[in-house]
Amino acid sequence: MRKLIFIIVLTLSIAGLQAQESLTSSGGEASGDGGTVSYTVGQVSYSTHTGNSGSVAEGVQQPYEISVVIGIEELGISLLITAYPNPVTDHLILKIADDTSIGKTPWIVSLYDIKGSVIKQLPIVSNETTIEMADLQSAIYFLKVFKEKKEIKSFKIIKNQ
Repeated sequence: MRKLIFIIVLTLSIAGLQAQESLTSSGGEASGDGGTVSYTVGQVSYSTHTGNSGSVAEGVQQPYEISVVIGIEELGISLLITAYPNPVTDHLILKIADDTSIGKTPWIVSLYDIKGSVIKQLPIVSNETTIEMADLQSAIYFLKVFKEKKEIKSFKIIKNQ
């Protein structure tokens, strides 16, 4: 009788389990006066919740992005620069929102490996630049955007097969 009860309880326990599986590059937990949030890095958002004190995105595949403010303030510009898809398999697209200096002043995008070695370096001549990634191994890379030799923005790029 005890074995039967144990099997029933075990079956009901396993039937009630649910999990979400996702390959992420990092994660953790943050807490403050307003509450606690657990997070992962490397997932794309499918739902964003906004309130008076901020917003939170939940879902799958949120990009990890590093902003460099020093160069932007010195140049007196405010740009929207995006790199997608992240994680990438074949082609990474770098998009710079309407900046009229592209093609007139030197813009460069550089791709670095985790050791800091330059893997690729391309001139940016239009608002949308495609970076070939198919020939690279699965790893974490860093993409840096430069305008007139000043770093504007950096991205952490995850390369999958």
